[in-house]
Amino acid sequence: MATAEPISPTPLRSSPHTRSRPGSRRRVRRLLLGLLLFVLTVLAIYWQPLNSYAVAGTSYAARVGCSCRYVGGRSLSDCRKDFESGMELVRLSEDEDALSVTAHFPLLLNQTATFSKGEGCVLEPWTD
Repeated sequence: MATAEPISPTPLRSSPHTRSRPGSRRRVRRLLLGLLLFVLTVLAIYWQPLNSYAVAGTSYAARVGCSCRYVGGRSLSDCRKDFESGMELVRLSEDEDALSVTAHFPLLLNQTATFSKGEGCVLEPWTD
């Protein structure tokens, strides 16, 4: 019986797809920088409308949430049913001691409405 010669392993060659090339890293960095610049430009252009939406949305949510909670006697989670469509980002929290509800729009602002007998729910004054 003939003995077979041992097979020597062939060295693995690296393919261009497995190596990290300096040019591809530069392209990724440029792409990320371009994306960041695009996002900042869009924010700069739409900042005023976005901020106005946040002020109107949080004011409405705080006032409606306060009335729902302290005039209507409903739970705060049930008060979300009274929100208009498009207000999914607005969150509510309450301070039972102060009889107030605060609406939060992420990263932009908060608005608080406080209940008082005779006046109902009143928003805190705005400061510009």
